[in-house]
Amino acid sequence: MLEPTKKRHTEIELKFTGPISNKKAAIKALQKLGFVSHKDSSTAPWRDFFPELEDNEAGTYLSGARHREGWTQRELAEKTGIKQHHISEMENGKRPIGKKNAKILAKVFKTDYRIFL
Repeated sequence: MLEPTKKRHTEIELKFTGPISNKKAAIKALQKLGFVSHKDSSTAPWRDFFPELEDNEAGTYLSGARHREGWTQRELAEKTGIKQHHISEMENGKRPIGKKNAKILAKVFKTDYRIFL
């Protein structure tokens, strides 16, 4: 499997309290660390561009995680013990993932189970 060449940024929001006279210096220091202002950024939340996926966010995460690993639904079924057709239904929003399956999937993908809920 090909490894990504660039790690994705995790979006965080920082808020500071301090003297207004140091605002420009603080912004400049953060920019040196790779931070960008929202008004300067050319990025936007994925929901703005793919609103059709918002109704099945957990299924989208599941499908994306599976594709990232390069696994078929059948391979994921073998690794988790969840039936392949149930995985298909979960990815397509026809079946809820549920807490039990979310924990199984999170263990296989080494992530927090709550993204699948």
